[in-house]
Amino acid sequence: MNTAQYIVKRLEELGINEFFGIPDCYNYSLIYTVENNTSTRWIGCTNELNAGYAADGYARIRGYGAVITSFGAGELSVINAIAGSFAENVPVVNIVGLPSTGTMDKKLLVRHCFQDFNYKNFIKSFESVTAATAFLAKDNAKIEIDRVLKVLVKEKKPVYIAIPEDVAKMEISDRDVTYDWISDKNTLEKATKKIADKISASQKPVIIGDVLIKRFDAKIEFKEFVSKSGIPASNFMMGTNLIDMDYEKYIGSYFGNYKNPIAQKYIEETDCLIAIGTIYSDVNSYGQSLPFKINDHIAIYGDHTYIEGKKYDNIKMSDVLEALTELVEPTDIEINKPNIGLKQINDDNEKLSSSYIFPRIQAFIKDNDIIITESGSASYGVAQMKLPQSTEVQFQVLWEAAGWATPAALGACLAKPQSRIVLITGDGSHLQTAMEIGTMLRYGVKPIVIILNNNGYTIKRLASNNSSDNFSNVAKLNFAKFARAFDGDIWATKTEKKDDFDKALKVTQIMNKMCYIEACTDEFDTLPIVKEITNTYKSDTQATSDNNVYQSIKDITEFNYSNSYDNIEFETVVHKGLDEEKVGE
Repeated sequence: MNTAQYIVKRLEELGINEFFGIPDCYNYSLIYTVENNTSTRWIGCTNELNAGYAADGYARIRGYGAVITSFGAGELSVINAIAGSFAENVPVVNIVGLPSTGTMDKKLLVRHCFQDFNYKNFIKSFESVTAATAFLAKDNAKIEIDRVLKVLVKEKKPVYIAIPEDVAKMEISDRDVTYDWISDKNTLEKATKKIADKISASQKPVIIGDVLIKRFDAKIEFKEFVSKSGIPASNFMMGTNLIDMDYEKYIGSYFGNYKNPIAQKYIEETDCLIAIGTIYSDVNSYGQSLPFKINDHIAIYGDHTYIEGKKYDNIKMSDVLEALTELVEPTDIEINKPNIGLKQINDDNEKLSSSYIFPRIQAFIKDNDIIITESGSASYGVAQMKLPQSTEVQFQVLWEAAGWATPAALGACLAKPQSRIVLITGDGSHLQTAMEIGTMLRYGVKPIVIILNNNGYTIKRLASNNSSDNFSNVAKLNFAKFARAFDGDIWATKTEKKDDFDKALKVTQIMNKMCYIEACTDEFDTLPIVKEITNTYKSDTQATSDNNVYQSIKDITEFNYSNSYDNIEFETVVHKGLDEEKVGE
């Protein structure tokens, strides 16, 4: 078995069956290996950045993802996607093909290289955005591959592997190795007993769940702990729908000062906060002025836990939750359950608006759907929805790279082809990566794509001190016509009125093809909560020390290092005469 085959085999064992990337002669050996393996396939994207986003979307659903590029120009193009995966604990393997060892030893000047003949320049760029890096050589290939993949599995963050052409073809041992790890038994017992005692002694415990529960594969253990304990539970934005929204002790999502005062009150008055897999940011936690100091309560992360500021290392989140489920006694806390979900607003205005669109989408979503949501108005809309228990939601609101959602939806489609993928994105973000619609058609995936077209970056317009600034404008495009320009099986339509949008959603349920809906609204149209939040941010530019928005830089820095761097039902109706090219016109 050669090195390329070994890597592909090990990643296949982790559940990776699709490899995203761009071909280059320096990575041909890797691509041939992927294609020659009956259980894996190559997914060629339009550029490396999109390939990285697709691998990120794939990993969020499947558990792990992989992207293959060339060195230099290729890998530097993908680096922003890898940085986003690093920020949000998405385990992606970044594999880079290099010239042969002989070429590098002779310091030959080849394409993609600087004129300093230093072929390792670029690995330095990845050291700050990956959990581990490896530059393979003839004498270390297997050792280094195993080392970085162990880090990938434990930390659930990206890793980087650079492979020269000749090393990729070199024969190495294929002896089995496990990348899994086990919790330190003594530390686990001490930590869970102390947590159980604190919960037992408390009068007003509250649970906050968030996205790292997904990343560290602890969703089942989390749900069992929440159910058994009977403790009131909430979530941050990226943790949307981790808790069954019909659960009797669910107090709704935490929206800070902007919405759901019931969750805010419980969290402000708790004497025992149990934060599980939380990421604190201006968007995800709706500001950073939470009524507690980070990590001074019970904070359970993927491979460590904090209790009153003391760190308990090398213990799995899933193990901690499983042990706590056995230790805690059920509580009998009565709660004031909030109204959850968006209400449909009906008025005489026929034009589409965000306040109409999102409740309609909420009613449209079904069991087992996967929603991929771009940052901006889309994320705030989805975060307020009442969703079926089995619906999966994916946001990228910490790194918040505009354009992420479209290629991420490609990855999600391939990661779980039996599910319906619903992509909700804005026109400005979609323009950045829209070429992956062509890739979706090439590989036969059939998501439902909803483009919110308000002629530019509306949130940026609202946040600007001068709403007439034109720097938030984007190129005007008839997105439905654009989508139909690709060769493939697609139904696309442009909607500008409420009735058109309703019909379009119904049509998607009888179409066995990709469905692409452009929903047009006014330039300043957005949800009320978005306007409130942008007004807050605008005020913050006048006074950055405002405690209603930010904690001190000291608190934020301490958290970052401790957490990240410490080692209406729709029926199916066929409308006669409905034009696939244009609904309602």
